[in-house]
Amino acid sequence: MHTDVPTAVSVRRLYSDAERARRDATHWTLVQGILAPVQFLVFLISLALVVRYLLTGAGYDAATLSVMIKTGVLLTIMVTGAIWEKVVFGQYLFAPAFFWEDVFSFAVIALHLLYVFALLTDALAPVGLMYLALGAYGAYVINAGQFVWKLRMARLDAEARQ
Repeated sequence: MHTDVPTAVSVRRLYSDAERARRDATHWTLVQGILAPVQFLVFLISLALVVRYLLTGAGYDAATLSVMIKTGVLLTIMVTGAIWEKVVFGQYLFAPAFFWEDVFSFAVIALHLLYVFALLTDALAPVGLMYLALGAYGAYVINAGQFVWKLRMARLDAEARQ
């Protein structure tokens, strides 16, 4: 049985020449390039606020608001990233070049949305909510690392082609 799901050791180049041209021509590449560091900055601020709350008990409202903002930015970058994938690869998600990053992105989104659900339903106490946020943030860091690795691979591939 043949499958198009890439393996961890896939030897496929990240971008074909046509995909690279579409990537370089679309404004969605710039959008992603702006949103990624914005999301990381929001993450760092929120992480500091969450840790502050856990260590001191102070600043619950600020920490909660920051997690909600981080979740909104995450959802924005996911939607715009799906559009970018459609333009570059012809499908909204799970293009072979970014299959595993997209899979893990859904886990990150699920954890962030679980936080929102738990907050809105009072399913967890404040400390539990903050630990859930930390879990979501840990998954985000892993996922961000996946994308940084792919960016590095794309740069190395571009250098090798020149």
